[in-house]
This record gives sequence, structure tokens and C-alpha cells, in this order.
Amino acid sequence: MQSDVTDALTSAFFEEWARVGFAALSLERVAKNAGAGKAALYRRWSSKVAMASDLLSKVGLTLFELPDTGSLEADLLAFLLSLRRVLRHRIIQRVTLDLLAEIAREPALERAIRPFQEARRKRVKTVIDRAIARGELPMTIDRETAADFMVSALYWRLVVTGGRSDRRHLETLARMTAAAISAARADDRDRRLDETR
Repeated sequence: MQSDVTDALTSAFFEEWARVGFAALSLERVAKNAGAGKAALYRRWSSKVAMASDLLSKVGLTLFELPDTGSLEADLLAFLLSLRRVLRHRIIQRVTLDLLAEIAREPALERAIRPFQEARRKRVKTVIDRAIARGELPMTIDRETAADFMVSALYWRLVVTGGRSDRRHLETLARMTAAAISAARADDRDRRLDETR
């Protein structure tokens, strides 16, 4: 019963956040929409920041573990498939956009999304490390820029513009991203050659 109430409050909280934004979110309205009393909500969370901080670290932001596919492009496709699963959720899209606007005002929210950010960075690091081990990328690869390439285009398509991303789009994105990241190898080699002349 307790878990049913918590689940109802969690669902109502994210629905309300997606509908009105964090700034206008009312915990009283969340409790009402969940069919629970305010006391039930406040026994679990003392404020909407506390509720957001707790729930963001637990729900809907988990990326799958990535298998070693044997190539950078295929690893990128597996990563993008996992990321798409998270980002194309209607509520996550709306909450994510609003969250980015709110974190400057509520530092606790920034801390709350760290588990997702750290999970994403871990997956990115895994993809890059495997590519280096296979000789597809140089040890000197700029990991931060590579991570930007791996995430930004899909995030822009799904969250910012509200567009769609089917399997074909992800395959194209993986191929183009792998080519862009791999270009660093040629740039690095050319730079070393210039330095020895």
C-alpha cells in the first residue's frame, strides 16, 4: 500500500512538472492528482526540490549497459539506441528541457541529475576506450568533444525540436559520428608529422 501511494505520487509529480514546469509546480495539486493526502506526500518529501532530487535519481534516466559490438560505429549505434529510449519519453523530454532552465536557480536539481550524467559519461568512456583498444581512435582523442558529438545531435532532434528518430536515422547518426570522431586520428597524425618537419 505504501509503495502504491509512492508510485502514484511519483507519477503525478512528473505529470504535473511536464504540464506546468517546475516553478509553477504545486505539491498540493500533485497530492490531489495522486489521490493522496498532503500529509502522505510531506511524510516522504519535505519540499518539491527534495522530491525532485529524490525522484530524478531513481526514475527513467537509466542507460542500458552496452555490449562490445566490435566496432566504433556499432558501439555508437548501441549507445544511441539506449539514449533514444530515455529521451523520446514524452514526460522526460518536457522535464529535461525545464530542468535545464531551472538548475541555475536550484543547485539541488543539478546534483539530482548527476547520476544520469555520470551514467552517460561512463557509457561514453566505455565506447571511446574500446575504440582506442581496437586502434580505431588515438590515445590523445579529445574525450569531451567526442562525448559532445555522441550526444548532442540526438538530444537536439528529440528534446529541443521534438523530432523523430527511427532506426535509419540512428544508423546514419552513428556512421557520421564515428567518421567525425575518427577524423581526429588523421588530424593527430598530421599534427605529429608537422611537428617533426
